[in-house]
Amino acid sequence: MKIFNQSGVIPYRKYKNVIEVLLITTRKGNWTIPKGIIEDDHTPQESALKESVEEAGVWGIVSEIKVGSYKYKKWGGTCNVKVYTMEVTKVYTKWEEDHFRERLWVPVEKIKKMIKKKKLVELINNAFDKRSIP
Repeated sequence: MKIFNQSGVIPYRKYKNVIEVLLITTRKGNWTIPKGIIEDDHTPQESALKESVEEAGVWGIVSEIKVGSYKYKKWGGTCNVKVYTMEVTKVYTKWEEDHFRERLWVPVEKIKKMIKKKKLVELINNAFDKRSIP
């Protein structure tokens, strides 16, 4: 079975003393985070930042430390995704994939209602629990 190494970011901002995460839609319309294949000449963090610009139209500061990882099936194999937080510092009004992706700022406590992948929900909640807010 093929293994695809990916990295992704949990883009976040503090808005009115609430931490919000930026979610994007997949091509099938499900909510997720920006992620993609780790390119040979990039660190996982650099690849994740590149994906956040292309898929979500946001730029920011990617954490050095991975908050976790999860797996899912795609392309006839398994994708292993390393996940990092990213404090958003710039939001673009137009971006590469804006013609087929929606994006939405969601308070962390409402993530569970939006994302189907339980492991991803768990990663996001753990990344922003009261003791470890970036």
